[in-house]
Amino acid sequence: MSSLHKSRIADFQDVLKEPTIALEKLRELSFSGIPCEGGLRCLCWKILLNYLPLERASWTAILAKQRELYAQFLREMIIQPGIAKANMGVSREDVTFEDHPLNPNPDSRWNTYFKDNEVLLQIDKDVRRLCPDISFFQRATEYPCLLILDPQNEFETLRKRVEQTTLKSQTVARNRSGVTNMSSPNKNSASSSVSKYEVLPNGCEAHWEVVERILFIYAKLNPGIAYVQGMNEIVGPLYYTFATDPSSEWKEHAEADTFFCFTNLMAEIRDNFIKSLDDSQCGITYKMEKVYSTLKDKDVELYLKLQEQNIKPQFFAFRWLTLLLSQEFLLPDVIRIWDSLFADDNRFDFLLLVCCAMLMTTPSQTSARSYRKPRSSKTHSSPAARGLSLGEKPPLTPPPPPPPMS
Repeated sequence: MSSLHKSRIADFQDVLKEPTIALEKLRELSFSGIPCEGGLRCLCWKILLNYLPLERASWTAILAKQRELYAQFLREMIIQPGIAKANMGVSREDVTFEDHPLNPNPDSRWNTYFKDNEVLLQIDKDVRRLCPDISFFQRATEYPCLLILDPQNEFETLRKRVEQTTLKSQTVARNRSGVTNMSSPNKNSASSSVSKYEVLPNGCEAHWEVVERILFIYAKLNPGIAYVQGMNEIVGPLYYTFATDPSSEWKEHAEADTFFCFTNLMAEIRDNFIKSLDDSQCGITYKMEKVYSTLKDKDVELYLKLQEQNIKPQFFAFRWLTLLLSQEFLLPDVIRIWDSLFADDNRFDFLLLVCCAMLMTTPSQTSARSYRKPRSSKTHSSPAARGLSLGEKPPLTPPPPPPPMS
């Protein structure tokens, strides 16, 4: 470890040990990259995302309160309707009489259960393929949710709900002519995607299952937006950062902490996921056009070339902005970019500058401006090698090595 890196760690520690955190100083330090040693990044992100207040004395009480609140969400939302009422002292005969799977009442718990399953199936499909370039999300977590997995509690895992739902829905298929065909679930690609990963022993759960639970609860608590494909790419780096923290205490509560940090971040970017707001001033279309207006200020020659070739920002900027570049780089680089993104007070103006820098340096510095359609894949150079070259902010520093993934 270089003396400069040790000095940076000491600077962070000095700021974070104060009774009241100096937010501007923390932002300034974090923008140039947060060291991963000593759990510094995990702590800084929680402060920068407004999960932890600036007064250190209140951290313990707030963390305990929020984690208990999350446990309550688990109790209330990840349950089978029939079992839930049975646990409240109603006999199964009464439950069936009062509320049953064919009950047309919109307030029926079974009706809610089936609607939830529609959202859950999409979440499940997305989280299973989260960050496929690393094995982390397929491995078992050290801290499975005991509330869900404890055999004395009659809660079922979301994974079992998905398996039961997909099994029933895949045995019958109707073609465009209205002919109904019976098919084997084993031959169905959707079914095989559910079982293609190694099954973990009883009492264990993979990291992707934790992410699935976070997204499901978020969807239940925010019915106006529910779940939109791509949210998994936002929560993934957050959860990875918290679940790989050196501190066992932070790791143990990574699920609850990720949920509240994700909720706070979504409060700032949720308009990007709401289609009805696309053309409003807070919608994604306005922000994509702003990428081009910013590019015009920075590189008018490239801007005119893109206009001449009728290359719309929708071709590439939609994913860049909506997913905060999480699919354009490998995970360590995404985490490093997010250090700067979370630290910048005008973080989404900064995101526009990064997008412009990507256009100006892709491909081959757009030599002779022989520009082709931008690449929306993880083929960009690292943030450190690229640099922003836009003047407003210092260049990004190389990301620290990721934690071991043995």
